[in-house]
Amino acid sequence: AENLEPLIGSRITSCTHCRSISRDAAGVNHLKSTIRPFSFSFNTSDYRILLMDQDQGRLYLGSREYLVALDMQNVNKEPLIIHWPATSQRKGECRMTGKGEQGECANFVRLIEPWNRTHLYTCGTGAYRPICTFINRGWKAEDYVFRLVPGYVDSGKGKCSYDPNQENIATLINGNLYAGVHVDFMGTDPAVFKTMGDTPAIRTEQYDSRWLNEPVFIQIRQIRDSSERNDDKLYFFFREKNLDAVGGASPSVLSRVGRICLNDDGGQKSLVNKWTTFLKARLVCSVIGEDGVETYFDELRDVFIQPTHDERNPVIYAVFTIAGSVFKGSAVCVYSMADIRNVFNGPFSHKHGHNYQWTPYSGKIPYPRPGTCPGGTFTPGLRSTKEFSDEAINFVRTHPLMYHAVYPLHKRPLVVRTGVDYRFTTIAVDLVDAVDGRYEVLFLGTDRGTVQKVIVLPKDPSTMEELILEEVEVFRPLPVCILRLQQQLYVSSEAGLTQVSLHRCAVYGKACSDCCLARDPYCAWDGDTCAPFTPATKRRSRRQDIKHGDPLRQCRGYNAKGVETVQFGVEGSSAFLECRPRSPQATVKWLFQKDMKSKRKAVRQGTPECL
Repeated sequence: AENLEPLIGSRITSCTHCRSISRDAAGVNHLKSTIRPFSFSFNTSDYRILLMDQDQGRLYLGSREYLVALDMQNVNKEPLIIHWPATSQRKGECRMTGKGEQGECANFVRLIEPWNRTHLYTCGTGAYRPICTFINRGWKAEDYVFRLVPGYVDSGKGKCSYDPNQENIATLINGNLYAGVHVDFMGTDPAVFKTMGDTPAIRTEQYDSRWLNEPVFIQIRQIRDSSERNDDKLYFFFREKNLDAVGGASPSVLSRVGRICLNDDGGQKSLVNKWTTFLKARLVCSVIGEDGVETYFDELRDVFIQPTHDERNPVIYAVFTIAGSVFKGSAVCVYSMADIRNVFNGPFSHKHGHNYQWTPYSGKIPYPRPGTCPGGTFTPGLRSTKEFSDEAINFVRTHPLMYHAVYPLHKRPLVVRTGVDYRFTTIAVDLVDAVDGRYEVLFLGTDRGTVQKVIVLPKDPSTMEELILEEVEVFRPLPVCILRLQQQLYVSSEAGLTQVSLHRCAVYGKACSDCCLARDPYCAWDGDTCAPFTPATKRRSRRQDIKHGDPLRQCRGYNAKGVETVQFGVEGSSAFLECRPRSPQATVKWLFQKDMKSKRKAVRQGTPECL
């Protein structure tokens, strides 16, 4: 630029031109105090956050051949470490089978579940021979106890996958371990399994693609269905290959929600030691473009289940991507349990033959209705699934799929990303109380190692406005695998674990206008600077406007006109102009004035004054 006398930079605080923009990953200098990587000197990889223990304030981490207990307040404060490798003999046997070229012949820890007040139950792949054992964690964190129970090793079959590349899900309920897992060495026998406890193991029908067709398990959770405990069900979320995918006309992958009754004992004559209440339904997440074409996000990637005051009705947040690698796209869809239950209470899918279309089953539905639980609201006279009629058992064996799909709230995604060079991989959601209401803040991990903090606000009755509050670079370029929330955000990947603060209010600066424009529910201007907002605080000077981000209204009398900076330049030299605003919803405008008698004119890229 030539003759830069003086350059005046003004941060615009009017929201006329404000828009949601994706910030570059925040600079290292801003993040040192708000990001704490866990430093681990041992040779390991594939970090998984497996359990958040609120009682002891500890986070339990599993990786290749290690278990780690971390302090939630500071993940680098006196970590407790267990080395749990597969035996040398087992590693050798694993390599003899042709495995291990990618380092799979090791014990990858995949499960840690609370057993009682003092012990945890854990399982690992065991170099393609899954193993389980107990961990003594002591009565309280101050005991600093974290060790394997000596001499105890249990088979992990039906609890943990053989192959570390095959995901498994599990939850321990009343001494029974429920797991979505591949139960054989070759990884061709997927199942939803119940093991342990006092009853025989129960699983899904074996080698029946109508039940499970090469599934990838994502999430599992017990959810109450009514005030009657016998109605309690286990819901699991997964994606699987589409049985009807022929010639590209149908999607190759479909996302599912399935369920079983917790008190399912299997059948008496048929489906012996198999689930008799197993049902599944499709999860749909799609968006209709301006051209009227509907784009489906068919690959379920992660599910976050947000509790509510009603334990029967948590909110289901799900991350989806578009199948295939040609076109990148991601979406977040939100589902209600009421809609999910309505689908399971609706018609069953039926096919007359392989070349026929799916239709709603129109025949007589046997009693008890498939999917209902014995001793529950609708079957009080039945004590066990072994008392179910042969007709009911045979029907559920051949009709596990519901006809209707589950659609998201408002029939549209909450967040959509297309035309970008990344995909969402995982999600966590925090409900935050602000001055003008409660907001859902979405933390979205990407396959580029970043975490985006996003809120979605109603723009008008039919559309929503999505705001990316910030994007933090955590593991670039490795994908973010798991996010967990507990007053902090905990992020894990193949390479490690990092503790991230939920907010960086100081980054927005000391100006009321910048703090207001940030529209960050965690932050408010306190009269001096942008600081963390606490709902209990009664100070009148706290300024925050998430819905509108209007500093002219909120910051009247508090530097609401914007921050103006004067930068002088020498003729013939150049100057660097700061173009990144402190908050993503603000904009920066530079004006050029040759001398005091000249008028100011805007400096834009590509003009003679701006290179």
